[in-house]
Amino acid sequence: SFLRHARSRNYVSEYEVCKLESVPLDFGDYHPLKPITVTESKTKKMNRKGSTSSTSSSSSSSMMDPLSSVLDGSDPLSLFAAAADPVATTATMDSTRKKRDKDDSSAVGSDFEPWSNKRGEILARYTTTEKLSINLYMGSEKGKATTTGSAVSEKVRTRLEELDDLEEGSQKELLNLTQQDYMNRIEELNQSLKDAWSSDQKVKALKIVIQCSKLLSDTAVIQFYPSKFVLITDILDTFGKLVYERILSMCVDNRVSLPDNFSPESVNDTAKETCLNWFFKIASIRELIPRFYVEAAILKCNKFLSKTGISECLPRLTSMIRGIGDPLVAVYARAYLCRVGMEVAPQLKESLNKNFFDFLLTFKQIHGDTVQNQLVVQCVEIPLYLTLYSPAIDWILQCIAYRAPEALLTEMMERCKKLGNNALLLNSVMSAFRAEFIAARSMDFIGMIKECDESGFPKHLLFRSLGLNLALADPPENDRLQILNEAWKVITKLKNPQDYINCAEVWVEYTCRHFTKREVNTVLADVIKHMTPDRAFEDAYPQLQSIIQKVITYIYDFSLLFSVEKFLPFLDMFQKENVRVEVCKCIMESFIKHQQASTKDPVILNALLHICKTMHDSVNALTLEDEKRMLAALINGFIKMVSFGRDFEQQLSFYVEARSMFCNLEPVLVQLIHSVNQLAMETRKVMKGNHSRKTAAFVRACVAFCFITIPSLSSIFTRLNLYLHSGQVALANQCLSQADAFFKAAVSLVPEVPKMISVDGKMRPSDAFLLEFLCNFFSTLLVVPDHPEQGVLFLVRGLLNVIQDYTWEDNSDDKVRIYTNVLHLLSAMTQEAYIYHVDKVDSNDTLYGGDSKFLAEINKLCETVIAQILDHLKTLGKEETLKRQSQLALYFFNTILAHGDLRNNKLNQLSVNLWNLAQKHGFADTKTMVKTLEYIKRRSKQPEMSHFTDLALRLPLQSRT
Repeated sequence: SFLRHARSRNYVSEYEVCKLESVPLDFGDYHPLKPITVTESKTKKMNRKGSTSSTSSSSSSSMMDPLSSVLDGSDPLSLFAAAADPVATTATMDSTRKKRDKDDSSAVGSDFEPWSNKRGEILARYTTTEKLSINLYMGSEKGKATTTGSAVSEKVRTRLEELDDLEEGSQKELLNLTQQDYMNRIEELNQSLKDAWSSDQKVKALKIVIQCSKLLSDTAVIQFYPSKFVLITDILDTFGKLVYERILSMCVDNRVSLPDNFSPESVNDTAKETCLNWFFKIASIRELIPRFYVEAAILKCNKFLSKTGISECLPRLTSMIRGIGDPLVAVYARAYLCRVGMEVAPQLKESLNKNFFDFLLTFKQIHGDTVQNQLVVQCVEIPLYLTLYSPAIDWILQCIAYRAPEALLTEMMERCKKLGNNALLLNSVMSAFRAEFIAARSMDFIGMIKECDESGFPKHLLFRSLGLNLALADPPENDRLQILNEAWKVITKLKNPQDYINCAEVWVEYTCRHFTKREVNTVLADVIKHMTPDRAFEDAYPQLQSIIQKVITYIYDFSLLFSVEKFLPFLDMFQKENVRVEVCKCIMESFIKHQQASTKDPVILNALLHICKTMHDSVNALTLEDEKRMLAALINGFIKMVSFGRDFEQQLSFYVEARSMFCNLEPVLVQLIHSVNQLAMETRKVMKGNHSRKTAAFVRACVAFCFITIPSLSSIFTRLNLYLHSGQVALANQCLSQADAFFKAAVSLVPEVPKMISVDGKMRPSDAFLLEFLCNFFSTLLVVPDHPEQGVLFLVRGLLNVIQDYTWEDNSDDKVRIYTNVLHLLSAMTQEAYIYHVDKVDSNDTLYGGDSKFLAEINKLCETVIAQILDHLKTLGKEETLKRQSQLALYFFNTILAHGDLRNNKLNQLSVNLWNLAQKHGFADTKTMVKTLEYIKRRSKQPEMSHFTDLALRLPLQSRT
């Protein structure tokens, strides 16, 4: 008899009572995101005679930290740190040292490309298949023994013997090493250096560094020399850092380390003596190359001795390099000196300039007989040999050109002209100086490139370097077309496809940046012409991808892009599927990013449909889910941007075509269903709910599209939600029979819901998802009118039968919670006027008009549901399920409280029984019970709710005990 005594609801008056009171609020200067200004009052007590306590106010622009204020300035973590042990103090000094090292390295600014960025590229580029050799330091018992004597002279004599031991054959030559073996041996030496240092064998460490430095005089496998230089200088850098940190650690007085910009006067005598000792040891090295490299490695240590130490050493070290006969070895020594100089004294540019000008004076050695004979012996051609200089010259010029004035570029250009416009030097100059300087002199550089002595360094590489600069900076406007013509004359004559595409890739950006689609089309046509014969494009996919990226970066108006005649033929060169898909993804990302307004341009639609189809067709059984999601997101982005305005039929035709093209991507089908539903609602909006015969037929076509498409989806909850959503759209458009079909399909699908479903790759119980869906479904069923041929509440009855037959988990109460929600629905159905309606659709409140037979049917359903709930509560009477029984009893009690008319004695008694059952075994939440009782007492004071007073008296509160 629950519904026979359902509480009559006046939803309008209830809303008025429950809604929050609107109070006018004057915000003034207040804004929730504005910083809070706190005025803090401080009281200072003065101890002087005759003075009184004064109060001062200070205003803070940021909020005061409440935790700090409580501590009265005594932070317990700071107190612990103050009493730290020596290990902690050492750790603090290490962090300070790291900070200082970071500050020193950043002195040149973040716009300076560090050596570490070039290291990997050099190792990858300069390789060899020839066998290499290396001398390994074997050590000796003398070197390993520690001196126990206390006499200073004994210690000195022992260390001198250790150094001499290096000359006495304490090394082993390893022959016939592969490149990888060689690199492994170098790494072993690096580790040996660290191990020797950590075990306080400083002389052994020095021996290892000397031995490694000697390897840099060996050019037996000349094409590997740049990589060897990288590997050996890594060891030198490690050694320099170890020595510097060792001396720095000796400068710590009373646990206070030196400041970042310390002066030599603040360094103690012990540290200075140790520093001098290292320089004296290095000065005793007999050979020039190891002596130069080891001293350069610890150049930074001059800071401990004098302010001018580094500025005095750099010119001397620069002059030492003049004694190195091999020009390749010498240029890398200069590169290392520049590298160290930029780290420790970037302001001393004069020494770096002198270093490079020295190199220019000896540049002619490269073409001398000694070098030529060496190349003949090693069977190395002059073009390959010249490329070995590039990393060193590029680095030297980068150091010189860093923040250099434009006048220096002019001087460099003059010196290059004096050397016959050597191509190698010209290329390095264009790589080193600022792009703005190069671009401003573009025509001068083109003239120099034309006249240059190639000497094995091809001109097209010079044009490539020029193009890289012009991609970063604009040349004078009057010269732009002439620059392109001059460059393209050289590029288009290249026969080798790889050389051609490497240059063309760079100049495409210049063309897109400064010219119209006509010039871009001409360049693309030339690329197609060069790369199509013999399928040369198959070896140049990275460069072709780069060209596409540059074109869509500068031409992001897609109506203009697809009017470039050769753009789509250019895409046809991507015949490797994975590369083709990547290019298509790149184009779609650009479209979604830049396309602001929706489009119906047939050229754009046809082209992008083709591109999206390419992405879709790449999906197979092995495609990862992440990849599928990405492709679907791009295609969905395109679909959302297509709009034919008021031509709704054309829009639907597009969606139908898209469905046939993208049937393998479920998220795309879901988007199409949502889009078609939105289209139906837009039609309703245009017609203001009053459909004509034509629009009614169109809306039914939209509904049919959704009804046909939903069953093809695999995710069962996606299907359920789309059936519900599409049914709501059909109902809103007065397609009642179609809406019934959607809701029937949803009801018939519920039994198929599995016990476990996959959520984000993990298996989860489906009960919670099903409960959420059914609650939404009940909310919709309230306004669905009964079918004249199907009987009263046929959809509700069908759904209840499905819920009854569904196999629920034994430890789940979701079935009862669903039944309780059904009572909410049935209670709402008995009201004279429903809480909400669908416009121009008559719900059951209008159709039945409160007919007694209709209410009787609802009452029967209600009795059945209540019986099911009470039966379930009885089954929970076992000890292990008493807590669940308590929770459900309270849940059911709240339902009766909200929807039942408690003036009825039977209903009133049922509610009291449920209240007592909830507390019976001590599992009820006392706070919840108290608040519920307070709510009842509050409600009893409202008009027509006086019977709640008697109810409150019948509801006792029991403690847990």
